[in-house]
Amino acid sequence: MTEFISSPANKLIKEVASLHNKKYRDNLGKFLAEGVRLVEECAISGWPIEFCLYTESAASHDRTLRLIKKLAAADCQMIVVPESVYNKISDTEQPQGIMAVLKKRRYAIEDMMSAAGNKLPLLVILDGIQDPGNVGTIIRTADAAGCTGVIALKGSADVYAGKTVRAAMGSLFHLPIVEGVSAAELVTILNKFQINLLATGLQKKSVLYYQANFNRPVCIILGNEGQGVSKEMLEAADACLNIPLAGQAESLNVSVAAGIILYEAIRQRATL
Repeated sequence: MTEFISSPANKLIKEVASLHNKKYRDNLGKFLAEGVRLVEECAISGWPIEFCLYTESAASHDRTLRLIKKLAAADCQMIVVPESVYNKISDTEQPQGIMAVLKKRRYAIEDMMSAAGNKLPLLVILDGIQDPGNVGTIIRTADAAGCTGVIALKGSADVYAGKTVRAAMGSLFHLPIVEGVSAAELVTILNKFQINLLATGLQKKSVLYYQANFNRPVCIILGNEGQGVSKEMLEAADACLNIPLAGQAESLNVSVAAGIILYEAIRQRATL
């Protein structure tokens, strides 16, 4: 069923606008995916969609029209809005005229581990990472590397913020993500599953990242952009991974470091 809404004061339009604010995303348990690529990825993954908004001009493009028809055929509530209304609720610089309101999925670390089956667990912990772009890029890289899941500790950027969702490029819909866990709670659970904790940094038992053993259950701890891994997680870590720098840069971007380490894990596991 397709509905036309022309007023920015409409209840559903106000709800969409509120989802740009973390408080309302948390309260409502919903978030936004905007743009053809993201809504396509959502549809492919079978992620639960509350409703989809689009403009008539967006529907004039073949790719978008196919997506609209696919969602409508799946009984998704479809809402057409004028360009003026859409532009008010969009937070992208060049709106593509289509967005979906999605329900959050809740994962538990225990469920994540059970889903891994016989596959060696490879987890990523976000320890106070603040930039949504970094968080989204790490989620995308973890998905590409076939990780078991991503765990965002309390104090990390919201994984459902618009910038995070866009940077993840659809990987948010394919990879289990746990958010809002405390460091103490996480360490207790991972110890239960006998997961080796490897932090990025030079502070403790530092080893070159390619000399670490990834052919076992492993969790990579990635720290805050400025301060690095927190003291609590460093104390819990079995070792720290050192990525050597040949030039004058003091450090690597945290998402780049994540890619280097995760693909070393892939390389080692491929040689088994």
